[in-house]
Amino acid sequence: MNSVLNTLRVFEEVALRQPIGVSDLARATEIPKSSVQRCLVTLQQAGWLKVVDPERARWGVTMKALTLGLRSAGEQDLREVAGPVIKRLAADTDETVLLGVRDGEDYVIVAREDTTQVVRVVQEVGARVPLRATSAGVAIMARLDQTEVDDLLQRDLREFAQSPVPDAGELRQEIALTTERGYALNGSSSWYRPQVASIGAAITDAAGQPVGGLTLSVPAMRFDRARETAWAPMVIAAADEISRLLSSA
Repeated sequence: MNSVLNTLRVFEEVALRQPIGVSDLARATEIPKSSVQRCLVTLQQAGWLKVVDPERARWGVTMKALTLGLRSAGEQDLREVAGPVIKRLAADTDETVLLGVRDGEDYVIVAREDTTQVVRVVQEVGARVPLRATSAGVAIMARLDQTEVDDLLQRDLREFAQSPVPDAGELRQEIALTTERGYALNGSSSWYRPQVASIGAAITDAAGQPVGGLTLSVPAMRFDRARETAWAPMVIAAADEISRLLSSA
């Protein structure tokens, strides 16, 4: 029984503190490092945890854990709850809407509604990018505590960038601005996908924790300040509606 309880404690700490290493887990749980390592391997074999940072041997939860966590809200997953909302937002704006979830340091696209326009943003369902490379990811980071943000900003993103990556100071400013206005913005100078502009907002669970995000993605050639002003409230309202549906389901 003790081994089962220890395994559950380790899982809970990883979910709360991800990404996290064995030493920090041992200190947080007051379980010997050797026992923590066994718990991690067991949870990895069961599909609940994975190594999210091989260089520093840090662990995080998998999509299995996140998906079941979302299903706990009324036995519906996020895509089912959000489906009608993202369809309406796509129809009202005639632009592509992306729905995603957080998976440790990454953001994973789980659903998409396309624009009817010929020139459109192409982003495959299942695509995985760093949180800080997306407007929805930045919106999620704006809802996290400072320690977790600090950990996320330590990741080296050179392999993802098509233009210079903003330093930690610039990203902190963007996170602060996102907190103030309620949405994140990738304008025409976006470093990750310079040809794409987007507006992102976080989706939260009943406890107010960010579990996913909503993005309105637009070709940069079709985006300007007037469209940002018109669309941002719509994206925020859609994300808030999904959050309420998750909490009440």
